[in-house]
Amino acid sequence: MSDTPERTFQLQRIYTKDVSFEVPGAPEVFIKPWQPRVNVQLNTETRKVGESGNDYEVVLSLTVTASNEEKTVYLVEIKQAGIFTMIGIEGEEREQLLGAYCPNLLFPYARELISDLVSRGTFPQLLLQPINFDALFQDAKARAAAGQDAPAEGNTH
Repeated sequence: MSDTPERTFQLQRIYTKDVSFEVPGAPEVFIKPWQPRVNVQLNTETRKVGESGNDYEVVLSLTVTASNEEKTVYLVEIKQAGIFTMIGIEGEEREQLLGAYCPNLLFPYARELISDLVSRGTFPQLLLQPINFDALFQDAKARAAAGQDAPAEGNTH
């Protein structure tokens, strides 16, 4: 038997927690020239779940707003989530997994869902560009160290 504690990182489940697609100006938005401006807002949240103390829910929230002539054409809001188990992983390594690695695993699912919703709304396909979650995590950590933001775990980024 080894004295080294067991280290485990497991993905338990990926799921869509919430989804909304709105076209507030329909049908008029479909007859105007299409020159949209797209704004993407991103947020992550982490919290412990279950009784073991080893399970975490990570929620990646994305809000995509397309506007044309200063009016909202469509609005997509999604929360893509996952449950992750971590045993024997503590401190900075756990923060990095929860704040960057887990959102990186969730992003392709969120990206596909957004693309599908926009296409089903009969708008031109929207493919979100890849996101560097490691850089975002490091930036949030630097802001937290400077007293400008809350710590990663259990809070919003």
